[in-house]
Amino acid sequence: MLRTVLEEYGDDDVLIGMSTTFNRDLELESIDLVTLAGLLEERYGRRVNLAEFLAGMEFDEIIELTVGRLVEYVVWSLKAQEAG
Repeated sequence: MLRTVLEEYGDDDVLIGMSTTFNRDLELESIDLVTLAGLLEERYGRRVNLAEFLAGMEFDEIIELTVGRLVEYVVWSLKAQEAG
């Protein structure tokens, strides 16, 4: 999904790891996170709500958001849905 967002910038060959930040490393803007949120919803439905996840964060946390933290949230959301 990230590759889809990055393709728009021609950055589809960027190395992405768990510590990669969306802002500093990938230079994504808020509109890109909206696009990513839409892709996550297409894939997982309402079980993964990126907007809700981000709404619970301080501005600095959003700026420093890593791929790993997002992955952890997605996994947690899917497990919580299964358990619920």
